[in-house]
Amino acid sequence: MNSQFKCGATSRDGPKIFAPLPGGPAVANGATQVVACHGAVYLLEEVTLSIGLRVIGEWFASSGAAHFTPDVLTQSIAAFRSPAYIVRNGTTGVVGVGMGGEFRMLSGASGDTAQTFNFPCLAVLPALYPEWLGDRAFLEAHGLRFPYVAGAMARGITSEALVIEMAGAGMLGFFGAGGLSPARVEQALATLQETLAATRPWGCNLIHSPQDPQLESRVVSLLLNYDVRRLEASAFMALTPAVVRYAFRGVTRDATGQIQRPNHVFAKISRPEVAQHFMSPPPQAILDALVQAGDLTEEEVALAQRLPVAEDITVESDSGGHTDNRPLGSLFPTLSQLRDDLVARYDYARPIRLGAAGGLGTPQSVAAAFALGAAYVLTGSVNQSCREAGVSDDAKALLAQAELADMTMAPSADMFELGVKVQVLKRGTMFASRASTLYNLYTRFPSLDAIPADDLARIEKQLFRQSVGEVWDDTREFFAVHGPHEIDRAERDPKHKMALVFRSYLGRSSRWPIDGDSDRRLDYQIWCGPAMGAFNAWVKGSFLENPKNRTVVQVALNLLEGAACVTRAAQLRSYGVPIPAAAFAFRPRLLQ
Repeated sequence: MNSQFKCGATSRDGPKIFAPLPGGPAVANGATQVVACHGAVYLLEEVTLSIGLRVIGEWFASSGAAHFTPDVLTQSIAAFRSPAYIVRNGTTGVVGVGMGGEFRMLSGASGDTAQTFNFPCLAVLPALYPEWLGDRAFLEAHGLRFPYVAGAMARGITSEALVIEMAGAGMLGFFGAGGLSPARVEQALATLQETLAATRPWGCNLIHSPQDPQLESRVVSLLLNYDVRRLEASAFMALTPAVVRYAFRGVTRDATGQIQRPNHVFAKISRPEVAQHFMSPPPQAILDALVQAGDLTEEEVALAQRLPVAEDITVESDSGGHTDNRPLGSLFPTLSQLRDDLVARYDYARPIRLGAAGGLGTPQSVAAAFALGAAYVLTGSVNQSCREAGVSDDAKALLAQAELADMTMAPSADMFELGVKVQVLKRGTMFASRASTLYNLYTRFPSLDAIPADDLARIEKQLFRQSVGEVWDDTREFFAVHGPHEIDRAERDPKHKMALVFRSYLGRSSRWPIDGDSDRRLDYQIWCGPAMGAFNAWVKGSFLENPKNRTVVQVALNLLEGAACVTRAAQLRSYGVPIPAAAFAFRPRLLQ
């Protein structure tokens, strides 16, 4: 070894070895065993290098190669499915990566045996696969190959075709039942059950319906009748009997005494106070009511008291649709700590798994989610621009043009009176501003009749394209079928009548992009988060830039492949390998 190379005499326990002097070996008190490297002799038990790592063995290039320069280091990162050896160049002192070759551990715990080796090896990184990025227990619990979930997007945007494609690739998809009639939901369940049956995992969404609790109950009845084993609960602010009924129907003990639950709730959560409900056993009052209604047995209730409502919690950060816009880096650790506290408090036999969602549109963001401890990742916005998504090509073209800041918040149709907002696409549409105008009028005036004539005329011309009287006639006809109680209440309460009229615009605005009604493009309500803009920036110039080439499986495979590559780059950098910035920029490619 060149005598000018400073070995860096520091480790966690203080100085251990000094730079070799010309003509002699390094020296340390009390050590006896030595190893030789390119003519310089080191003490085996005390070998450390400038980055504080001990030499663990020797790596022979033989049929492999050692990489030290940025261009070839990037190639070694791409080969993450093979073991990587962290090696030191004995002449320059540079840390690099050995690929292939042969590794041997340093031998002996005492004695004076010296070994000469091609490269001192500081660490060995095993092969890395995208399948291994998440929690193996999650994969086993749901029969999956990849820790990747396509979340539900309402009104069937996460379509039957999308769910089927995900299942075929060893991933999980949830049909977007929110905003659909029970008859349409049943049609989808029949298709999925016939196509996938019990051989491949899939699920269906249940969105919180505070305005119509019976709708939740009807959807849950359909899920139970069709043996749907996975439910994604979204936009919930508290537990409802429908969710608890689904979660604990069929819970029993097996022959070994272990509690088994056939139904699995995935709760999308963005607030700790809501997460606590789903991470805890259900309230006794709800259980008692379900027993009285004949929806749960006494045995199921007894076992329910030993289980959380959901064993899979999706930590939902800044996402499309219903969101609190929380950053994942703050939200995930908060809910992780809450999870740990509740698991310890209730002494659960099985852990609660946390997934990550919101803002996941690039390999770096997916890798970051797994680094936070996510058992799985869940995507939404990026899937909406894929071929299998249940939206029109016109809407997909708008989504494919979105940039990072092209999203905004707008009033929600399903929780309009509560002031709840959803995140939507801003670019190419005026929906957000127009919906906000309606909510502003709702908060200022007690009834439609109290709205100033100029304001009323403007919304009739620009938004409704008909008189509010005609809108009410259409709304009344709708609720005569889907909720007669709403009509009765509107007749008694003029403000509620105004809310129903305004909600009709919000409701129809989410149908127009699905149907591709280009005459209504300025009124498109497209649920979308910043992940869409990040994704578009990432795929620019690649085959995925064109939405016609975007399939949900290709998007998923590229995000996972890239996340594994980014993860490997981070691993190598943590061992002192000088990883170039370009190594963290995975480019999309056609994957099988």
